[in-house]
This record gives sequence, C-alpha cells and structure tokens, in this order.
Amino acid sequence: MKQMLIGTNRIFLSIILTGCTFVGFSSQSLAQRKPVIYQLLPRLFGNKQSQNIPYGTIQQNGVGKFADISNKALDGIKELGISHVWYTGVIAHASLTDYSAFGIPADDADVVKGRAGSPYAIRDYYDVDPDLAVDVKNRMAEFEALIGRTQEKGMKVIIDFVPNHVARHYQSLAKPNGIKDFGADDDLMKSFSPANDYYYIPGKDFVVPPKSEVVNALTALEDQKFKESPAKATGNNVFSASPSKDDWYETVKLNYGLDYANGEQQYFNPTPGVWLKMRDILNYWAAKGVDGFRCDMAEMVPVAFWAWVIPELKKAHPGLIFIGEAYNPAVYQTYLTKGHFDYLYDKVGLYDGLKKLIRNEPEANVQDISKVWQVQTAGFGDRMLSFLENHDEERIASAGFAGDALYALPAMVISATLSGGPVMLYFGQEVGEPGKGMEGFGKEDNRTTIFDYQGVPEHQKWMNNGAFDGALLDSKQQELRTFYKELMQLAANSEAITKGEILEIPLGESRMYAFVRYTEGQRLLILANFDRTKTLERNLEMPAGILKNRKIKVSIDLLSKLKVENTPQSLYLKVLPGTAQIIEF
Repeated sequence: MKQMLIGTNRIFLSIILTGCTFVGFSSQSLAQRKPVIYQLLPRLFGNKQSQNIPYGTIQQNGVGKFADISNKALDGIKELGISHVWYTGVIAHASLTDYSAFGIPADDADVVKGRAGSPYAIRDYYDVDPDLAVDVKNRMAEFEALIGRTQEKGMKVIIDFVPNHVARHYQSLAKPNGIKDFGADDDLMKSFSPANDYYYIPGKDFVVPPKSEVVNALTALEDQKFKESPAKATGNNVFSASPSKDDWYETVKLNYGLDYANGEQQYFNPTPGVWLKMRDILNYWAAKGVDGFRCDMAEMVPVAFWAWVIPELKKAHPGLIFIGEAYNPAVYQTYLTKGHFDYLYDKVGLYDGLKKLIRNEPEANVQDISKVWQVQTAGFGDRMLSFLENHDEERIASAGFAGDALYALPAMVISATLSGGPVMLYFGQEVGEPGKGMEGFGKEDNRTTIFDYQGVPEHQKWMNNGAFDGALLDSKQQELRTFYKELMQLAANSEAITKGEILEIPLGESRMYAFVRYTEGQRLLILANFDRTKTLERNLEMPAGILKNRKIKVSIDLLSKLKVENTPQSLYLKVLPGTAQIIEF
C-alpha cells in the first residue's frame, strides 16, 4: 500500500493584514490531495426492498449485501471525488437474526437495540456480519472481494474499530488459533484487576433495564431474563448492575488498565491484556487490506493506548490512517500528538456552528466559524475531519434539522474548503435523504436507523434497483448530486484548498462569510451566504498581500462556471440568499 502523507504539527499564526485575519501554516508534509470520505452501511446501502415495516425482520424488510456494492455503485461513489469509503457495520455485532445453521445463534432481545442490532455492539471481532453475505459460509471472502473492488477503483477502505466496549454476550467463533476471548482468564471476584479484561460488580447479577412502555414487534421477545453473573460494567462507564434504558446497556466496558474507583489510577505496566488483544485485532484487519480505522469513542480509551498501538500498527502497515471520534476540544492536541491520530472529528466546533446557521437559529453567527480556526483547532486545522452528516447526526433534510437539503449548500462549501483536512459525506446526503421512519428506539429522530433492516427511500432512487444511475431522482435531487460531485472534486484536487494559506475577509454580516485560500499558483475566494432573504452584493477589493503587485485579469465562479466581473484590484460580488461561490481569480 502506498503511504499517505499526513500534514503534522501545523503552526498557527494569526496576524492582522489590511483589516483581514490571516492564518498561515507550516508543515513537514502535505497530502497530495484532500481526503474525501464516503460513509455507508452495507446493510442499508444495497437494500432494494422498501416496505420498511417497523422492527421488520430481514425477510420482511430486506438487507443490503457486500455484493450489492458493485463496480457500478463504486463508480458512482468515486465520481463524488471520494478517496476513502468508510464501511460501517462490517464486523459481526449482536443481532436478533438467527444464523444457528451456521453456528451463529441469535442474541437475546433484552440486550440488543432494534432487530438488526447496533454495529457498535461487537460480538466477534474476527468475523463479519453474516447479514451482509450472499453465502454466509463465504462471508469473509465476500468482504475481501469488496475491499479488492474498492481499491481497484482507486479508493481506500476504512472500517470501524470499536475499542471501548463489546456486546453484552461477546464470543468469538472465528478467532484464529491461540487467541483467547475477552474475559477468559478474568478473576470474577474482583471489581477491578489490572489482569482483567472487564470490570465487574461482584455478588450482583445484571438487571435488564425496564421495558419501554411502547409496545412493538420486539416486546414479546424481551422477557428480561438475560443472565449475567456477576454483572459487568456498562460501556458508557456505568459501574452498576442496573444500567438504565438510556445507557449503553447492550455493551460492556473493556478494561485498559484504569481503576475508575480510585481516581482512574493507571496500571499500564505490564502491558494490559486488552491492549495486546486489540493490537492483534487491528493487525488482523490490516492484513486483509483495510487501509484505515474510524475509532469509535476514542476519548473513552486512555491516550496511552493509542500512543502505543498506532505506531505498532504503522510499523507493519505504514499506509494506515486512524480517525478518532472525539468531542472535547481541550484534548484534541493530546490525541493528535501523543496519541498519534491522523485525524479527529470536528463535531464540537465547525459542525455545531454550521448547524445553527443552516437551521437559521436566532443566535447563529459566522463568528462561530472564525472561532474554530482561531481557538479550538488552532495549529491542527488540517487534521480535523469535517462533516454535516453521519450515522449519529440528524439528516439535513429531516424536519428536525433543516427540512430542505438546499439550506445546507453554503455550509457544505465551508465544510469542504475551510481546511486541507478530510471532509465526509454520508450516503444519501447527496440526494437529500430525510431519514424518516421509526427505528430501534421506537421513535422518529431524524436519522437513518442503524439498528434495523430498512430501505433508504431517496437513496434507493439513485440506486435504481442496482443500476446506480440515478434514473429515479427528480430534477432537484439530480442538481443536488451534481453540486456535491463538483464541490467534492474541486475540494479534493485544488492546490489552494489542499495546502494553501487562508485569509478571512470581514464582511460585517452575521450570516455571510468570506475567505481567500491561496498558493503561489492558485487563488480562491470562497463566499457563503447563509442569509435566507438578503443578497450579498458589493465590490470587494483584494488585499495587497494577496495580489503582491499583480493585477486580476479574469475571475470565474468554479461552481456555476460563470465569469465574475472584476477590475485589476477588485471583484464584483453578487451571492444570492442561501448560496455560495468559489471564485478563482
């Protein structure tokens, strides 16, 4: 595998230049192109059935397969400028679907969310989800074939690594010879031991959370008789035998050598058994050709583990990338430098600020974008993963978010161009999927379910029964997908966006944002008008520090392909409400 060069140790500089905030970077290395990631759940992506019965079985609602992600599908993904495909829900996880004929019994409904189960309740780290295989006995080979198809199209493969917790009933049926399951040698009489893989509540049995008051198709299966003795601590650090329905009750916490009962006292020497087991698991998947890992809830695992395991993996697999799901800006720098992550989520920062602007909330202000650069991600902006959708977040087009995918276009331009770091799309985002429907918690929450068997209606219009030609999309959806295609390709391959300096242009407007990204060879003015009624219209003189005694000869909006009026020193701007422009000059 070819090693990807990751920008590291960026130095943040902020000075005032002709009334504009200048942000410059120096770097030891830069990626040749901006990473653009596409997240999809194979279970949902290729599913052609559309009846979507609440809590429907795999026979009723259908399921997508690895094989459904065909060469044609991959061509459609790649044309969005995608460099990496994140396949979510690949590793075998707890589920109510019975594969006893293949030695994989159904799990207990008392500790499974939904019918298909959470992709983040891993029941076998060495296996793939049998739902995703045409031939269950050949399931691993089918996934390996998908890895090969993806890479042959020039894209890399990312899968989830879920290090903090496992399914309540974890048992690996596919582990290699010599590998022991988690907890196999634990002392069940100790709540904490450096030698244990789990945390326990000695002398107490696990108490299943009370049933939901809402009767549904799974109610009859929830008999509250799941046996676990002694009880194990729950995945979201609940050290009680009785987690609540709102806790991650379907998972158990893994022990990385932290004694939570005694101020998180550390026991890292000798190397904890969980560390060694997780290193072996990562090596197992890397050896199959996986190019990177999105690390679930990375902050819930001690940074010392990452500082040890990531360099260990990169010794044998130097091209791997590690993306950490993180939500605390105060520790970003620690996880990037000491922890050796290549990228972290930019959720608490850019996403949260852009969401308020998309929703047209009263307090929304483009200053939130400036704060991301000047405070939270100062010094490592190019190592933050930006996004507007993923499996945890509300769909833009949902009634609870924006109600219309078009409201997000200015925000998507900002998300894709503000840094040289990666940007991510969630499958269906590019056609305005609204995420309607009941899911594993018995409510509609503006998200596409990750707990159930379900077809994704607007995405299915692009899929067109496996043709992946978009023939069923309406004109608005086709235009939206074209916008995403052109924006992502531009962001991925632009020299100025990938490695340019940035100069914020003050507009004196709370819902209009402008900045220049530039190198010696390219200059781009990016404009985003979040105002739903007001047009941004003015003559903007370019700062002398950008022009460097040269004159503007021609200018064009790269999104609309229309020429922009200019003088030798200025651009005439006209940006309609709810739109954006990327002007090359």
